[in-house]
Amino acid sequence: ELAYKIDLNARIVAVAAHQRRRSTYTRLIRSCMLARLAARSLTLRPTSSKLALRATRCSSGIVEKTPTRHRSTMVRANATNADKLAALRSEMSARELSAFVVPSGDPHFSEYVAACFARRSWISDFTGSAGTVVVTQDKALLWTDGRYFVQAEAELTEDWTLMRSGTKDVPDVKKWLSTLDAGSKVGIDPNVHSVSEARAFKKALDNVGSSLVSVSENLVDLIWEERPPFPKTPLRVHGIEYSGQSVADKLEKIREKMTENKVQHLVVSSLDDVMWLCNVRGGDAPCNPVTLSYVLVGETSATFYVDLDKVTDAVKAHLSEANVDIKPYENMAHDVRDAARQGQTLWMDVDTVSIAMLEEAEAGAEEMPASAKAARTENATDVSESKSKAVKEGKSPIPIAKAVKNEAEMAGMVEAHLMDGAAMAEFWCWIENEVAAGRAIDEYTAGEKVIECRAKQKGYIEESFPSIVGEGPHGAIVHYRATEKSARDIGAESLVLLDSGGQFACGTTDVTRTAHFGTPSDHQRDCYTRVLQGHIALDQMVFPVGTKGFVLDAFARSHLWANGLDYRHGTGHGVGAALNVHEGPQGISPRFANLTGLLAGMILSNEPGYYEDGAFGIRIETLLQVVEADTKFNFGDTGFLAFEVLTMIPIQTKLMDLSIMSDKEIKWVNDYHAKVWKNVSPRVSGDVLRWLENACKPISK
Repeated sequence: ELAYKIDLNARIVAVAAHQRRRSTYTRLIRSCMLARLAARSLTLRPTSSKLALRATRCSSGIVEKTPTRHRSTMVRANATNADKLAALRSEMSARELSAFVVPSGDPHFSEYVAACFARRSWISDFTGSAGTVVVTQDKALLWTDGRYFVQAEAELTEDWTLMRSGTKDVPDVKKWLSTLDAGSKVGIDPNVHSVSEARAFKKALDNVGSSLVSVSENLVDLIWEERPPFPKTPLRVHGIEYSGQSVADKLEKIREKMTENKVQHLVVSSLDDVMWLCNVRGGDAPCNPVTLSYVLVGETSATFYVDLDKVTDAVKAHLSEANVDIKPYENMAHDVRDAARQGQTLWMDVDTVSIAMLEEAEAGAEEMPASAKAARTENATDVSESKSKAVKEGKSPIPIAKAVKNEAEMAGMVEAHLMDGAAMAEFWCWIENEVAAGRAIDEYTAGEKVIECRAKQKGYIEESFPSIVGEGPHGAIVHYRATEKSARDIGAESLVLLDSGGQFACGTTDVTRTAHFGTPSDHQRDCYTRVLQGHIALDQMVFPVGTKGFVLDAFARSHLWANGLDYRHGTGHGVGAALNVHEGPQGISPRFANLTGLLAGMILSNEPGYYEDGAFGIRIETLLQVVEADTKFNFGDTGFLAFEVLTMIPIQTKLMDLSIMSDKEIKWVNDYHAKVWKNVSPRVSGDVLRWLENACKPISK
């Protein structure tokens, strides 16, 4: 009895401590789950063409599902993957779900997410940045793209099936879901699925007599016992010397677009869009300087929704200058609903706004009082407008505005790349000396040294993505990340691929170089040279204003194609100015779906490669700015564009097979290295200066 009382008292103390800890996170938990926006049974009516709510509305106006009478089984950190799947399937059974979809993203569809939103990684043990999981009662499937095939094969257990996206006879997620038995119920968390994605799922399932059902709480959260806490990194002001445009000026331009589109509000959901618009930066996601937040832009108002604990006095004063209000993150849902209730129209991008947020607006419109409906009809210019929805769907005007850098942003990017050039010259000098001296070095220590070299530069903040250091066969894993356990040694006969980048206060960098520390084989030199030839071909392109990226992609692949080779990733992605290293909407890839035309001021990567599974990988990447081309003629007054290189880091000449290179290509290499020497040499000294001079020596046949 005494032991029982002691144990009981201990439990009481523990519960009290737990409740104190829990209260600390209550507001933020509600924030990150969007005030339980997903708390609804969003069974999609087969007879309706739109997503419909089927739930009970509580007094707060938030739609909630009647709680499921089921006690969740929490899974500890040391549990096997089979244990995780069993617990998830138990939750599915309690809700009569045939399948549950776990995407990679957070409520803002970020590529890199805070640890608390890494649900797909936790349930599958696959750590790549892109992928979607579908779990049924007898199957567990992971879809990912060609960058991660080798990595996924290594990380997934035998309980999983790898679905190689984009390869022959492999259906995409929605097509696979449509093969389930008629009457199947597929569960989603509507907070982490965009409107367009949810609609695509619904359409595919409706066609086969199945349904899409939303859950009141993410099922992975219910079983993830040691889920990381929500981030609390303070915000910082991104100064006008780097942004080049005030928040007030940006809002003015956005409101002009809103007026053209006859809307009263713009919903800004993508985190980098929010950061760009507000000229602030955060630290909630690894490598990307963003914070969990929204902005609601009105005709005369603007509100920034964020965890108030992250707002410093400097940020508060900065936003106040532009008349931007600051509210708790969870208030966004209420204000969207309230705006719709008042008869106002909200502009939403269906690719970047969650289905949960859209339905808040639709629910508000349903609650619109008669007076608001009458006012909308009275102010409408025609009958169709008076009957318009609460939401106007269309591409947000912010991504294009953000993609076209102004003078200050571009100047910051140029400076960031000059600092990066000095840092990477120090790194390559160091690693060559270490290998030549026979000192022990591996992929992991090399990656740590990269960080150390960049950290010496002014304004360095963090990596722009985890460094990819792949020796030999690890180089063939496109987005490989070494650990202390997995790291391969780097020695005198190593071929090493290094893809890395930095976040500086003034800009963002991303560069890949491939180097051999001994004598490369003829096959390696041939593959490397063909990659380089494609790199040069793209760099030298001149093209009309508005050319789509897919038009240029073949030029980077043509020399590889000529020898029956290729690579499974895009050739170029957009890059943010002191923002996300992967930024849309522009890109260069074989995908015809991206119809964004290239414009002066955009920044893209140029990164063809070749990867031989189990042997080696090659990639050469520099960042390019799009500039106006100086052409003799201007056909049709179209205007022509060209590329100007930003990256200032030598390309190893040892790996080049000069016998298959043209004189023009050799001249390009020499001209590039002359530019690197001119711009970087004043920033280095001693051994690093001597290394740089040798690396930039002219080559000839």
